[in-house]
Amino acid sequence: MSDINIVRDGTVTSPIGFSAGGIYAGIKTQGEGKLDIGLLYSDRPCDVAGTFTRNAVVSPSVTVTKSLVEGGGTIRGVIANSGCANCAVGEYGFKDAQEMAAIAAAKLGVQPDNVAVASTGVIGVELPMALIRDHVPQIILKEDGGDEFARAILTTDTHTKHIAVSFKIGGSTITIGGVSKGAGMIHPNMATMLAFLTTDAEIETMFMRQALRDVVNLTFNQIDIDGDQSTNDTVLLMANGAAGNAVISGGDEASETFREALLIVAQHLAKEIARDGEGARTLIEATVEGAESDADARKAARSIASSLLVKTAVYGRDPNWGRILMALGKSEIALEESKIRVFINDIQIVSEGKAIAYNVQSVVTALSQKDVRLRVSLEMGEGTGTAWGCDLTEEYVIFNSAYTT
Repeated sequence: MSDINIVRDGTVTSPIGFSAGGIYAGIKTQGEGKLDIGLLYSDRPCDVAGTFTRNAVVSPSVTVTKSLVEGGGTIRGVIANSGCANCAVGEYGFKDAQEMAAIAAAKLGVQPDNVAVASTGVIGVELPMALIRDHVPQIILKEDGGDEFARAILTTDTHTKHIAVSFKIGGSTITIGGVSKGAGMIHPNMATMLAFLTTDAEIETMFMRQALRDVVNLTFNQIDIDGDQSTNDTVLLMANGAAGNAVISGGDEASETFREALLIVAQHLAKEIARDGEGARTLIEATVEGAESDADARKAARSIASSLLVKTAVYGRDPNWGRILMALGKSEIALEESKIRVFINDIQIVSEGKAIAYNVQSVVTALSQKDVRLRVSLEMGEGTGTAWGCDLTEEYVIFNSAYTT
C-alpha cells in the first residue's frame, strides 16, 4: 500500500483543479475575520457522492442537494452559507435554495443543476436573499482559498477544520482535501455539521459512493456533543479526475489506499468537531474491543461517548466508572458483566466487571488531560469500534440558553 502523507497547510482546495473563496454578507453578526458565504469550485465536472441528515425535519438546502446527488449527474461547485439554516420556513426555503444555486451558477459560469447548496445556522429564519444576490458575485475564487471557505461555514466553532493528504497510484499523485464545521447539535447519524471532501482522483462512481458511506459510518456517525441531531447535515465527496490516474473502482490495492486516505481525512475532521464542542475542554475517545461484531462495538462506543453522565464525569475529573458500565449496558449489545475490563488512559480500573485497586489520584490526573481515552474490553469476540465526544460544561448550558438572544 502506498504511503499516505499529510499535506502541509492542506485544505479543500489542495487537489488539482479546485478553488474557493468567501465573503461577509451580513447573514451572521459582524465580527473581525467573519465570513458567511463560501464558494467551492472545480474547473472540470466532478462525480459526487453524499450522505445527509436523517432528521424528519430537513432543510430545503439539503433537499435540493440530495436530489442533485441522487440524480447521478456531475457538479462543478458548492455554495454554502452560515448563520441561517434555511429550515422550517415553508415553501420559501426551497425556492431560496434553488435561487442560491442559480446565483452561484451564474458566478461560476455553469448550470444551476451543477451547483450543490448547503446552509447552517439558526432554524426558522428565512435566508436574506438580497444580501446573497449582492455579495456572491463579489467572491474571489483562489487556488489557496480553502481557508476562506472554511471560515465562511463556521457558526459556533472556535476554529476552522481542514486537512489534505496525498499518495501515489501508479505514476500519479492523488490528493484528498477536506473541510468541515460543527460544534453543537451533534449526535450520531450525522450532526449539525457540514463536510466537503474533494479529490483529483479518477474514481468509479459506485465505488466512490460505497467508500463514502463506509467512511462516514466509521467517523462522522461516531461523534457526539450533545445528543441532538441537526436538520442540515451534509457530507459531499467530489472527484474531478484531474490527477489522470487509472480509474479506481474497488477490489485492488489502489482502491484500498484511496479508502484509507479518505478515512484519515474524515476521521481528522470528525475528531476536530468533537474536540470543538460548544464549551468543551476535553476530547473523549471511547473504544470498545472484544465485542461479538464491529457493529456491536461501534454501537457501544457511541453509547459511552454520548452519555451525559459520562461527559459530566469527565468534566468533573470524577473516576465514576459505573457510568461507563451503565452506558455500555444500555446499548443492548451482547456482553457478560463478569468479563468486562475498563481502562482510563490505559490505567485499568475495572476487571471482571468490578473495581480493582488503583491509585485514584492517577486516574484524576488522567482525566485532566485534553484527550481522555475510555477503553472497554468485553472478551466476547473480535469486534472493535471507536466513537468520539467531549465533556459537558457549564459553558455549553449558558451558551445555548441564549443562542438567539
